[in-house]
Amino acid sequence: MEGVELEVEHGGIFQEDDVGALVIARLENSHEEEHRRVCAMVGAMAQELEEQGFPRSPITYFGATIGALDRLSRNPSCGADRVVSALVFFLFEVLQRVPRNALRSRAGAVMESLGRVLMSGELTEGELEGCLRCVQPVIVVGGKDNWPGASPLYKITLDYVTDSRPAVRKMSYLCIRDILQSLRGSPTLASASEDIKAMFERFLLLAAGSDTASVTSVEGRAGGNGWNIVYMLNALQYCLPFMISKHRSKILGYFKPLLELQHSIVTRNIMDILQALCLDMALEVAPEVFMELICLLATAALDKDYSSDSMASTARLLSAGTKKIYGLNRQTCIVKLPLIVNALGGILARGHGEAVFAATESLKSLISTCVDDALIKQGVDQISQTEAPGERKSGPTAIEKICVTLESLLGYQYGEVWDMSFQILSCMFERLGKSAYMMSRAIKNLGEMQKLSDEVLAHRKQLHVCLGAAVGALGPELFLKILPLNLDEDTSQSNAWLLPILKHYIVGASLSFFKRAIIPLIRRLKQKSLTLERDGLIVGARNTEALVYSLWSLLPAFCNYPVDTSSSFEGFQKLLCETLKEEPELRGIICSSLQILVQQNKAAISGNLNSNEDDTNSFEQKARTCYTSDLGEENLKAMRQCSSNFLSVLFEILFKDLKDNGGCLKSTIHEIASISEKRLVKNIFGRKLLTLSKVMKEANNPDHSNSMSYTDENSSLMKRALILDSAVSLLPGLDINDVKIFFEAIKPGFRDAEGLIQKKTYKILSIILKEREEFLSSEINGLLGLMIEELPYCHFSAKRYRLECLYFLILHMSKDSVGGEKQNIISSYLTEIILALKEANKKTRNRAYELLVEIGRSCGDEEQGGKKEHLLQFFNMIAGGLAGETPHMVSAAIKGLARLSYEFSDLISSAYSLLPSAFLLMQRENREITKANLGFLKVLVAKSQSSGLQSHLSGIIGGLLSWRDGTKKHFKSKVKNLIDMLVKKCGLDAVRAVMPEDHMKLLTNIRKISERKERKGKSETGSVYSKATSSRHSKWNHTRIFSTFGDSENGSASAVSGRKSKGNSKASSASRLTRRTAGRKMLSEELLDQLDLLDRQRTRSSLFLDGRKRKAVQEDEPAEIAADGRLVVRDEDLRLAVEEKRHVARIDEAVAEMGGSRSVSGESRRPKRQKMRDAGWAYAGAEYSSKKGKGDMKLKDKLEPYAYWPLDRKLLNRRAELKAAARKGMAKVMTRTSGGGSAATARGLTLPRAQRLAMVKAKAQQRHRHKKH
Repeated sequence: MEGVELEVEHGGIFQEDDVGALVIARLENSHEEEHRRVCAMVGAMAQELEEQGFPRSPITYFGATIGALDRLSRNPSCGADRVVSALVFFLFEVLQRVPRNALRSRAGAVMESLGRVLMSGELTEGELEGCLRCVQPVIVVGGKDNWPGASPLYKITLDYVTDSRPAVRKMSYLCIRDILQSLRGSPTLASASEDIKAMFERFLLLAAGSDTASVTSVEGRAGGNGWNIVYMLNALQYCLPFMISKHRSKILGYFKPLLELQHSIVTRNIMDILQALCLDMALEVAPEVFMELICLLATAALDKDYSSDSMASTARLLSAGTKKIYGLNRQTCIVKLPLIVNALGGILARGHGEAVFAATESLKSLISTCVDDALIKQGVDQISQTEAPGERKSGPTAIEKICVTLESLLGYQYGEVWDMSFQILSCMFERLGKSAYMMSRAIKNLGEMQKLSDEVLAHRKQLHVCLGAAVGALGPELFLKILPLNLDEDTSQSNAWLLPILKHYIVGASLSFFKRAIIPLIRRLKQKSLTLERDGLIVGARNTEALVYSLWSLLPAFCNYPVDTSSSFEGFQKLLCETLKEEPELRGIICSSLQILVQQNKAAISGNLNSNEDDTNSFEQKARTCYTSDLGEENLKAMRQCSSNFLSVLFEILFKDLKDNGGCLKSTIHEIASISEKRLVKNIFGRKLLTLSKVMKEANNPDHSNSMSYTDENSSLMKRALILDSAVSLLPGLDINDVKIFFEAIKPGFRDAEGLIQKKTYKILSIILKEREEFLSSEINGLLGLMIEELPYCHFSAKRYRLECLYFLILHMSKDSVGGEKQNIISSYLTEIILALKEANKKTRNRAYELLVEIGRSCGDEEQGGKKEHLLQFFNMIAGGLAGETPHMVSAAIKGLARLSYEFSDLISSAYSLLPSAFLLMQRENREITKANLGFLKVLVAKSQSSGLQSHLSGIIGGLLSWRDGTKKHFKSKVKNLIDMLVKKCGLDAVRAVMPEDHMKLLTNIRKISERKERKGKSETGSVYSKATSSRHSKWNHTRIFSTFGDSENGSASAVSGRKSKGNSKASSASRLTRRTAGRKMLSEELLDQLDLLDRQRTRSSLFLDGRKRKAVQEDEPAEIAADGRLVVRDEDLRLAVEEKRHVARIDEAVAEMGGSRSVSGESRRPKRQKMRDAGWAYAGAEYSSKKGKGDMKLKDKLEPYAYWPLDRKLLNRRAELKAAARKGMAKVMTRTSGGGSAATARGLTLPRAQRLAMVKAKAQQRHRHKKH
């Protein structure tokens, strides 16, 4: 077959399913000589099989290929034969398809042939790769049960591990790895691993001549004995994880002398091998040997010659290796753990970016994994023995060494990475829990760091988070022992800055500690405040009162999952009741604390504590785990015993002050009533109903009403409203009969003349319908009729709560199948909600939008029995409002459709079907309907995908531009913005294709404006503004969507989103920053000469000098100072000053006599502003006009005649008619009068001040000479 050429047609020889056909089909179009040779060989083989009558199956091809290869490989120079390389190429293809039994029967011959070919030594790099690819399947199938027959080929493959060609080495690595992986679990794996170990030992001996290696042997030229070790290390990275444990540990032992060489290439390869071993945590290694290697790497990581990448890789390996050893042998890991932590701290101190992050994550991972409870307990026990009498005989434990190392992370050598140090310490605090007092020195150091300036401590927020972790771990009691507040001491020693941290991070604390430690401190501070106020130190007294309030603000945090509620609450309630009565400013804090206690224990009983785990920190999650159902019952039992006292105090305060800011009192009554005994709540409720009936009788008594003043009437009204609020606060503790009685009692309020009472009545009904489902089910028929009957009497202020009632009625009826009459009632209720979208009251309008969305969600929520069909049905019910008779109803329905389309993307396609109706309604030329329709279109364009808009683009453009101009002029800007949105969504070409020719100028204008904005954005920021604001999830803003006028420059995006574009905000802020920066002054040379650059505070203040203009100070001669420090005033200086003052006074008198504008006091007077006429007011030089003839005349001692065009503010007006009127003044300049101004005044105003003073002086000198003569 050596000289056979491919001269026959493939279609006459090959079948569709044979291997040869597949190979030739893949390679026949290749121009490479090797591929053409393979095709020729396969064609000849197929032809020969055809002639001999054999089927062209994988088995026959396999037999023919092996026979030819066996015959040709016996030639010592077979490697130079190109037919052999073609046979090897085809053999690999056949081995993928031949059955394993057939391969196993001929495996010996195949292995011998491949061995002879590999040993020939004349193969090219590509041919060697082809041979090595065939080795793995042959050895796996034939050598698993016959390793002596496969061993020669396996050893030949091992020899190529140190080949000088990288591709050949890589193929040998992969081949050996696949062989070892396939032999896992087989007895032959030991022999294969033994061959690798023996080869590695041989190269070590050849490189060093002994059991250790030298640096020079590794640094030899490529291909030498030193490089052979490197190549073997590369192979071990692939093979070592699959070797048996015995030989794997032996090879790891040889790594120690290699690491001691501190050669970068060798160390890097060993690190890669160890990293590969760490990937499989179940892989067994000798823990002592592996830990010794990790420790050597940890020691070497502190070398100054290590690069950033090397340190980062070392940090990751230290973490992975230590965790692996911890899983294999905990004690071996614990002994060396302090050394590993110290090495990672050293890497962190280097400050290299990648290494810092790697060391931080490694330390946090080791703390979470290796610092276990047994290790912490060992340290705690050792510390307890140390605190006992007697000397300490043993050294520090491992956990103590680790704590010392972590405390050192707060040193100044870590200043650049303090933020990472804070993260590590936070992780350690969290792991230690209550045992975190072992790091008390670190907590004190953190407190001292708070005193550093912002220049030194740039991560103050992270510092507070770290201290918060210590608070959560230790609890407030232990934490304040280490770092006390010191509020009683001097301000410099006070740690009041801890109060916000305590408030945020306290959880699972003790109520008794608050009563035992915080309350006495509050009392001392109150006494101190009174003393300061009595001494007249008002500022200090107010600051002390602020500290008192801050301490009380810690109470809600102490009530966050407290550990001693059942035992401490009874003694705590007396203090709370007294404080509620005496200190009104603290009522909100106490009420919120009581609500937290009740709600958390109720959630513990119902099992809803873990509903929001993502929103809580680890400390709160730990506290939640302690709150079991039994503990919740015990806590509520303790609070139930005190509920009577709390309810009496809260009601007393509520009716005494007649106000409840924020509703905290009523909310607290509501929560306490939910856990109180039914009998107690029913008694209080009965008394409130009696009081309510008495007040209503007084209000309905005409004689009593006439005798009441306005103040008394208002107070009675407020009292009645408070009684209603207090009664509904008791709702959780009432049974169904009491609720019905309460409902009958409030019924008259639906028709009350006072809007406040109506509002309260509807609010109470909405609360009852929300919380008491059984009442709604039993009274549904009466409630339906009641809502219809009371509609004409509803006050506008009660509209919002009436809508709430309608919402609950609609939801209840939609759950059951309803008949025609109830369906009509639902439709009428929906109509009322839709009409509320047009309410003038903002809250009512917003609530109507929210209720539409909530009804839609309940219709489409499958978990609550809803379906998408129900949502579509609800949408169609709203769309029925488009057939309304009034524009008010039609526009309200359109707004409702827009809101639903905005919220539910499934309704977009249904909304498009309403476009013809919307455009038809726009033909009515009603501004109210048109405004709503344009808002509806804006929502559709903003929420639709560009692909969906393409199909409706022609109809939208045509509908927008087809309606009459009579109404369009009011919405021209909004239409333009809609088309701009379409251009941004669909592209300019798509919009131009459907735009009518008459409106092409509008499209051109939009394009130019867009290009201008883009150019402006590039010039200001260097890049185009991001367009992400138009596509991100945004908040509904109906006010801007349905606005009458066009939106701002970002209207297309910001109108729908309700947000301001980031691009404009950035540009405006940048311009403001530029103006502020330009106003600052540079340091003058004189200041730099006097500035001490070593004084940080003085330098900082100089660099931030304010750039505001300062008045120029005239530079006079320095004052004369006597030897005793007094100012020396000479008689001559005094005389000159007096003469100068008199001279100025004479000038002022002269100017006043001549009618000038300078007064005696030297202050300039403004001339009286005269009335503006067509050309404004001015002095036009009328004194120069001649009475005898035309033209001007010269006057004695006056300037030449002049013409004056007065400056008029109308010239700056943008209106053309006002500008024209101002220009007319030029024609009348010489004929107008001066408007009352004298000639002297006119002349004085035309000259500068210096010239006027010169004229005054000359006139005075002339007069003085005249008097002399």
